[in-house]
Amino acid sequence: MEQEMSGADRRKKILQLMENSQTPLSGAALGKATGVSRQVVVQDIALLRTEGHPIVSTIRGYLLDRPTEAVRLLKVCHTNEQTEEELNTIVDLGGCVMDVIVNHRAYGKISAPIQIKSRRDIQTFMEQIRTGKSTPLLNITSGYHFHHIAAEREEILDEIEAQLKAKGFLAEILPYEEGNV
Repeated sequence: MEQEMSGADRRKKILQLMENSQTPLSGAALGKATGVSRQVVVQDIALLRTEGHPIVSTIRGYLLDRPTEAVRLLKVCHTNEQTEEELNTIVDLGGCVMDVIVNHRAYGKISAPIQIKSRRDIQTFMEQIRTGKSTPLLNITSGYHFHHIAAEREEILDEIEAQLKAKGFLAEILPYEEGNV
């Protein structure tokens, strides 16, 4: 005989199901997955909302209101001394530098997640570069490197791209690089 799930465990499972779904889940489907009626699911959804979970009701069911984020790959080129200016330009306009990627002819693609989203993150990153025995990845490719930049909207990415271009940091992504980064 299966043991009945507690209300807290059931709500946790409902959240997990919604997090793992790209489409709305009906109350009936959530009820079947958790072993309760659709009406119990409706009550659980109300409780989850009061706890602050951003659950949206649609005609086809429930889903989590995930913030949409625009992401763009940009190729840049600059010196070590210009690194801080490049990063400040991006975060000051509302961007997050998700990673740094170099495309080395001998070693291939090398990438590292950096998740820089504030001036404080930049200061920490720059201090690690200054006090470490390592140099930025851009040094192995004559200053050329790539970043995935995330922002709330495409318009912010457009502004970041325009500012990087105005400062002379933006480089053209070459045809052979498009599928390799």
